[in-house]
Amino acid sequence: MVGSQAILGTYDESQLPAAATMSIEVDILPMAETNDETARLADLIEGVAGEFSPFEELHGFSIDGVDLETAVLPDGWRDRLVKVQNANTAAPSGEPRFTGWCLDKEDLCVAKLIALREKDRNFVAALLKANLVDAGLIASRLTTIPSRQDAAATEPALTWLSSMR
Repeated sequence: MVGSQAILGTYDESQLPAAATMSIEVDILPMAETNDETARLADLIEGVAGEFSPFEELHGFSIDGVDLETAVLPDGWRDRLVKVQNANTAAPSGEPRFTGWCLDKEDLCVAKLIALREKDRNFVAALLKANLVDAGLIASRLTTIPSRQDAAATEPALTWLSSMR
């Protein structure tokens, strides 16, 4: 999970400010050998459970499939993923059957600040104001964005982050 709902891998909803739990979309980055395969799987997810789907109608939220072109992430993000397993993922025997992986809270903020949309700024601002994320760590990780094109977005993100301190 790479969108704002990934924060639920680190914090329970009751620990979060309202601005950090407003999204009714869950952004899923399928893990595959190539980005082409990731994109194909993301399209399948979107088709089955995306916006305006019967899934969204039934459950009240949609699942958006994304690929590595959509989610801009700092170096080392895969090594910091947060493992999610609970009673909802267990087999009848009680053993974990499924494993979910959510972005680390600071990596999530990096992805949000690279996009730098109003809703993303509001999300990160709420986490910063609640002292749930480390601004210095976010700033450090912003400088590790691998692609030159995306790296150009780091300066506005760093400027905004600095204004929040």
